[in-house]
Amino acid sequence: MIISYMATKSTTADGARAATEPGTLTLVCLLAWAVPGAAHIWLGRRQKGAVFLVVLTLMFAIGLMLRGRIFPFDFSEPLVALAAIADFGLGVPWIVARMMGAGTGEVTATTWEYGNTFLMVAGLLNFLVILDAFDIATGRK
Repeated sequence: MIISYMATKSTTADGARAATEPGTLTLVCLLAWAVPGAAHIWLGRRQKGAVFLVVLTLMFAIGLMLRGRIFPFDFSEPLVALAAIADFGLGVPWIVARMMGAGTGEVTATTWEYGNTFLMVAGLLNFLVILDAFDIATGRK
């Protein structure tokens, strides 16, 4: 009885079956990257997913309003490349901002560094959200 309960508990996450197939795990990770919190909502963690969606998108928007810069992928300067990878972590909001020409940054603005920080931290936190969605999908959480 205990073994049956343990097996059931390790393969479920809030009523949703754990997705152990590689294709499904890839889909979960891509969904988590593209739209912050979407994978959590899909996996049945609706409240957590909604919080991630609102907070990370709002952080990104605040970073843009503070005149932060979305850094280009310039691998000749390592710190700029790392900042670009951090910005890239937010997915679709990053793509939309790049397509609209937002995030050019204004170095003379007093809030420029704060804006950069908001943009980078939003992307880095979304990388952690992706890992959390992966753990939920595999049944670790």
